[in-house]
Amino acid sequence: MTRVAESIPGYDYGSAAVPASPVSLQDLELLKITVGFTPGDERYLRLAGGVLEGQTRAIVLLWRNQIIASTPHLARHSRALDGSPLPDYLAASSLRFEQWILDTCLRPYDRQWLDYQHEIGLRHTRAKKNRTDGAPSTAHVPLRDVIGFVAVLNDTIRPYLAVRGHSQADVEGMHRAWCRSIQLQLALWARAYPAEQW
Repeated sequence: MTRVAESIPGYDYGSAAVPASPVSLQDLELLKITVGFTPGDERYLRLAGGVLEGQTRAIVLLWRNQIIASTPHLARHSRALDGSPLPDYLAASSLRFEQWILDTCLRPYDRQWLDYQHEIGLRHTRAKKNRTDGAPSTAHVPLRDVIGFVAVLNDTIRPYLAVRGHSQADVEGMHRAWCRSIQLQLALWARAYPAEQW
């Protein structure tokens, strides 16, 4: 599996430190049907992974430095409570964000992947936010903001999928597969949220 760096702080994919998701593999298969995720989407995601590899840093810089940083109610979740920058936290979480792009495209959607989706959800809630990096930041990211930001993830990824000269049909296929995967992951992340953190 391709990694964006030899060492990624707090990246525990597949380790015993990641708790089991309460979602069963059978439920995951039903959820795939719900979002329309097909074996064809899996193939297009593998193609997308090859295209996005080497671009993950640029993508995360766009999301973090241009979009999130210019949106105060989102930027505060990557800053200290007084609004000051947390460069170590930002660097570590950005590497995990980059790796998440590749994991979305290249990992099999098996039990380890399902468990890590639950871990990602937890790391946005009061249960685990800031624990991984010891960051003195906000206690949680409201679920409404996570849901809302999916539109940005989906819209902004498309130009990066088109840079290698693939046909329009392949770019559309990669983008459709990405969007379905993100919808699938969003449904899984939401499982970690208590109602009051919406």
